[in-house]
Amino acid sequence: MEIKVEEAVVKMIFHGGNTRKEAYHAIEAAENYDFKSAESHLKTGLNEYQSGHSWQVKLVAQREHDTPSFLLIHGQDHLMTAHAELNLAEKLVKVYKREASLLERIEKLEQLN
Repeated sequence: MEIKVEEAVVKMIFHGGNTRKEAYHAIEAAENYDFKSAESHLKTGLNEYQSGHSWQVKLVAQREHDTPSFLLIHGQDHLMTAHAELNLAEKLVKVYKREASLLERIEKLEQLN
């Protein structure tokens, strides 16, 4: 089955946008120390990225020897930027988890006094 470039690019942009949305929701949840929600958003974001990436792989496999269009390059850039933001969100969630752990330890130490 031949995949149309425009369809694949729209799917990459769509899933990339969803990836970014979930990454930022994860950061917001982590800022509120809601790590269960943050992890859920990260997982959903990863699933969205993987969906977009599968469209990219299908298109690249099909058009192996063609010159890529500006539209395709734009879609791929959008998807890869979303992936980078998702990776950054994962790191920020870890930082907030560590912060929460340290705050808990400080509270326990203050209660000893």
